[in-house]
Amino acid sequence: DKDGEGSKELEELHSDRMKVVQLDVCSDEQVKKAAEYIKGNLEDSQRGLWAVVNNAGVSTFGEVEFTSMDTYRQVSEVNLWGTIRVTKAVLPLIRRAKGRVVNIASMYGRMGNRLRSPYCVSKYAVEAFSDCLRYEMKTWGVKVSIIEPGNYIVATGILTRDIVATTANKLWNEAPAEVKEDYGKTHFEQYMSLMRSYCSSGEKDMTPVLDDITDAIRSKHPYTRYSPMEPHWWIRMQVMTHLPGAISDLLYF
Repeated sequence: DKDGEGSKELEELHSDRMKVVQLDVCSDEQVKKAAEYIKGNLEDSQRGLWAVVNNAGVSTFGEVEFTSMDTYRQVSEVNLWGTIRVTKAVLPLIRRAKGRVVNIASMYGRMGNRLRSPYCVSKYAVEAFSDCLRYEMKTWGVKVSIIEPGNYIVATGILTRDIVATTANKLWNEAPAEVKEDYGKTHFEQYMSLMRSYCSSGEKDMTPVLDDITDAIRSKHPYTRYSPMEPHWWIRMQVMTHLPGAISDLLYF
């Protein structure tokens, strides 16, 4: 958002090497305008654009039976379709430069968890899109990297206690009567307090993620996947992606 706090902060740096552009990744029109603006502001559009980093993301939570179809759509509209929309808009320029596409997925793009299906669905799909694009771009000399951050909730503010409270009210109020009856308020409240405690957990420093994004953009041989996360999440991800489901289910659920 051009009038948002973040963009004002960037404008105040007064850097002649940076331009701030209005971009709602859910809007075809704004994405098209941004791509035209980029093209118009490149020193040499024939040489193309070196990199795009798809970082826009929203998160939510809730058990499947408490989650509306609208919620699934809204989360994927930003996290998935936004990533695809922006990538497609700038890809001709990236190809010219033999540049980089860097997509921010998540550890939840590789493994699921209770209460997180809307987010997991969108991030699994970002992984699939990035893999397919990587295979296609190989002949063009374009490198595609995926960043899979662990729990950076505190650092990013993507979920706060206020968001949890508001979402919890909405989930309960909008749930079908039989779902409320079968699950019960006690069960629901237990899971909501779990989400509240989750809000104050995780890494406070974004540096590992920023370092990995930088490497993906600058390194001669960038990795396919970067996984900046706490060791216990990294181990969990390996267990859940490499061992039979029966074993990982037993360990974590």
